[in-house]
Amino acid sequence: MARTMWDSSVGKKTVMAVSGLIMLLYLVVHMIGNLKIFFGAGEFNHYAHWLRTVGEPFLHYEWTLWLVRIVLVVAVVAHAVSAYQLSRRDMKARPSKYVHKKARASYATRTMRWGGIILALFIVWHILDLTTGTVHTGGFEHGRPYQNVVDTFSTWYGNVIYIVAVLAVGLHIRHGFWSAAQTLGAGSRTRDRALKATANALALLLTAGFLAVPVGVMTGLVS
Repeated sequence: MARTMWDSSVGKKTVMAVSGLIMLLYLVVHMIGNLKIFFGAGEFNHYAHWLRTVGEPFLHYEWTLWLVRIVLVVAVVAHAVSAYQLSRRDMKARPSKYVHKKARASYATRTMRWGGIILALFIVWHILDLTTGTVHTGGFEHGRPYQNVVDTFSTWYGNVIYIVAVLAVGLHIRHGFWSAAQTLGAGSRTRDRALKATANALALLLTAGFLAVPVGVMTGLVS
């Protein structure tokens, strides 16, 4: 039954919707955590340490964090694979391009695929920059995320990469949330307006929340 569902377009869209909502929930929590940087280095570094001790002593050090990472990796892979396979099916079903583009297609809808690629590349860079420190400039310091974040956003390219990715996230959420609601059967004529308003509000909130950190460093509020 699981294989039959996965092989169907409806099944793949459902996987995309559920995995997308999991990632959306993570983004909301991640944004709230990021905003702690405005309370100072001590508060932000303590929060980062707390993330590694959640669940102790029942769970060992960093176990909860790794469980979250595993769930996120599964969600990202499932989302990407579903999107790719649905895209391939769509191209096979319509080998020739439309003569006329859909007038009502929004900018977010038309850029979902490119947005997904941008986000995938950003995730890799973000991990190498602020988690492993592989591409970090200024001297990566383990256990001092506040200083690492300030280092990253003290460079022009760090700001450019992050801002472009955050804008892509906003567009992706704006269309993706509403699309996921439709796939999971939450949409209707009476609820569509509310769902679209919610999608717009979430996209705006997350975009503003994530952009606040690099803007804070650039303006000296975080230093």
